[in-house]
Amino acid sequence: MITKSIDDLKVLVKSEDLNKRIKEVADEINNAFDCQKPLVLVCVLKGAVMFYAELSKYLNMPVLMEFVSLSSYGDNLKSSGKVKSFNLNLPNLENQNVLIVEDIIDTGLTLDFLIKFIKHNCKAKNVKLAVLFDKKCARKYDIKPDFSAYEVDDKFIVGFGLDYCGFYRNLNYIGYFED
Repeated sequence: MITKSIDDLKVLVKSEDLNKRIKEVADEINNAFDCQKPLVLVCVLKGAVMFYAELSKYLNMPVLMEFVSLSSYGDNLKSSGKVKSFNLNLPNLENQNVLIVEDIIDTGLTLDFLIKFIKHNCKAKNVKLAVLFDKKCARKYDIKPDFSAYEVDDKFIVGFGLDYCGFYRNLNYIGYFED
């Protein structure tokens, strides 16, 4: 049940600023990887899909687009402390460069799980992490993104893939709810 209205949202990042910053992150990724070699992009559904789609448009190397579905939130405002896997079907990633694309890293639980899974089970050569938002203040696992568009404090943010009870993912900007 939604208890928060779109009228309660405050704008954190405008659409045009978001798109500009994503292009800059793509440039950082292009500079970090050999653009002659393929890069496997792994999108963590559902939250990262908008960032993933926008980011991929500006990458200069051959890209293989893959998707996984994991969650530690469900419909809660805080992590449950357990990762629930809905889909971890990935192709053979042995000796591949992999870039995991996620909407936000907070505790690091989900990404710790996924990075270990890809390194150990899929035998990827190189695994890097790109996030739209880095919420360092909530970190419980020793994980740092290799690429990050923004750092955010302890706000509950929505829009551009990030949701509240499954809603507001479609917004073309990032908003937050004040307590």
